Amino acid sequence: MQREILPSRRRFLTITSAFAAGFALPVIPQSALAAVKEEAAGKQPEVSPVEDLMREHGILRRVLLIYQEAIRRIDGAMELAPGVIADSSEIIRRFVEDYHEKLEENELFPRFEKAGKHVDLVKVLYFQHQQGRRLTDLILESSKPAVFATARAKPKLSVAIREFIRMYQPHAAREDTVLFPAFHSIVSPQEFAALGEKFEDKEQDLFGKEGFEKMVDAVAEIEKKLGIFDLSQFTPTL
Repeated sequence: MQREILPSRRRFLTITSAFAAGFALPVIPQSALAAVKEEAAGKQPEVSPVEDLMREHGILRRVLLIYQEAIRRIDGAMELAPGVIADSSEIIRRFVEDYHEKLEENELFPRFEKAGKHVDLVKVLYFQHQQGRRLTDLILESSKPAVFATARAKPKLSVAIREFIRMYQPHAAREDTVLFPAFHSIVSPQEFAALGEKFEDKEQDLFGKEGFEKMVDAVAEIEKKLGIFDLSQFTPTL
């Protein structure tokens, strides 16, 4: 993670922002400014809060592809280990619902409501979060080995997964193209930067260092079990 460069970058941004606003500041030695620039140039910038949320949608979308493959196998009476679905839905529960969506609900949605912007959209998105958690409860219950083995479980599971996919494909797309891009307009640059650090801290608290990378690896392992990891197989041959 790159949070260690934030103090220097913030110090530099504070200096330049203050001059732009007409505030007088003590003269900053050229050597200090040069050190800030050198430090920032030697390291990649931290992930912004919007970029963080959008890349987390990438994990969601990859799990939706796993869900689609699970449905294909259920409908075709093909082999499917219940652990594949259980592991996938646990990623949805822990990373998407208990982390990603909580950030949206606690940090983004209230700010949009306070600003009076995209209020109706936020209401729908919040309600869909609640519905998604109910579907995940059902998927987790139906994918337990003892339940999965029963005749009624698979059709019920298939319906729940289809409903989850149907809702979250447009849900994530609407956030990526409408809500997230508009976030810049309702917060100050300083608040925007601070939220990026806050999101990073929360991720590390819940999942440890490089939590996002760990989740990507976990999803990849499930894809390999299903034989859908190789990206080239999705390329049309026409």
